[in-house]
Amino acid sequence: MLDSIVRKHLGDTFPACAACAYHHGEVVLHGAWGWIDPETKQIPVTRDTLFDLASVTKTFAATAFLAQVSAGRAGLDDPVIGVVPEFGGDSPRPIDGGQDPHSKERQPPDPTFAGQSVDVSRVTFRHLLTHTSGLPPWRDVYNAAGPAPLPPEQADPIAPAVRWKRAMEAIYGYPFVGQPDGRTVRYSDIGLMLLGEAAVRLSGADAMEALIGQTLGDFAPKPVYNPVRDHGIARERIAPTEDDPTWRKRRVWGEVHDENTCGAGGASSHAGLFATAETVAAFGQRWLEGASAFGITPQIWREATRQQVDDHDTRRGLGWALRGKVDSMAGELMSMNAFGHSGFTGTSLWIDPERALVVALLTNRVYPGRWHEGIDGGIHGFRRAAHDTIVEGVKS
Repeated sequence: MLDSIVRKHLGDTFPACAACAYHHGEVVLHGAWGWIDPETKQIPVTRDTLFDLASVTKTFAATAFLAQVSAGRAGLDDPVIGVVPEFGGDSPRPIDGGQDPHSKERQPPDPTFAGQSVDVSRVTFRHLLTHTSGLPPWRDVYNAAGPAPLPPEQADPIAPAVRWKRAMEAIYGYPFVGQPDGRTVRYSDIGLMLLGEAAVRLSGADAMEALIGQTLGDFAPKPVYNPVRDHGIARERIAPTEDDPTWRKRRVWGEVHDENTCGAGGASSHAGLFATAETVAAFGQRWLEGASAFGITPQIWREATRQQVDDHDTRRGLGWALRGKVDSMAGELMSMNAFGHSGFTGTSLWIDPERALVVALLTNRVYPGRWHEGIDGGIHGFRRAAHDTIVEGVKS
């Protein structure tokens, strides 16, 4: 049944797809469909194809941070400036409307906050993990980090560490878009980039990739950043994403789709990881089992996977989304205890403890452009239909 759903969307919603699911600890689904090169159809997608995980990266980065909390190096309610003091260098901070991530246009400020400013010392790690910090959802960090990098087969003249430093310096000065109230969800890439900087500092690692590798331990195969440039992986093993005619002026293939991650060196805590469906599902299975393999304590696991905030059906744990009560890309059949995350490129990971079920769905739905609605559009959206079909399949 899943095969028919995939083929309904193949070539329209996305040209490439891979899926892997665990049920009661056993792999019950592992498939791949489509083409790396949909125009010529010479390179088929396989179960070894790497996909740009986009914001599913956040779950790996949050795991790395929560491992530091579990080790006693920081507390969830500690102020961020205690680890990243530069973040508080400009405080109080003004409130504006931020930027639209698609049009890049500045947005008008919310009149609710007219005349207000933000005491940056109030922002905690829990705020960052629940997206309730009041930080902007998006800003054009990539413009602050430097010019567009060269194609991934070529050495970039600006070192990744320099790009990341420039990106963080910009983040330390951006206005907020609201107050850090712990209740209002404003899904923020900026907040997760800041969380990643804190996690690296707490761990003593030299970069985000090193920290994630350290956290995952002997987990294999690990996800990677910059698969072509840093790991020599052939493009033919990687699902390409969107054509970028304005900034990079090329089809994005073997490098991260997200502009801010690309501009900041290709390795961030909010996007940038590439992995197979098998890797993502295996990561989810370890979370289903309690995440002790990653150094997460049972107390922190419970905090991460329980409801921290419910803002108009947007339910958040710590680093995880929780299944919505009304409309969820997890579908209608997963339990209300299900937790997961999606990525803008068309990726997702959902974990349902009640059903002992883990589902990784990876696509490159931005290949024809970022506006296609087929991935989540209504009850017939691919992710909803796929999840419901998989749940029905394991019940039978």
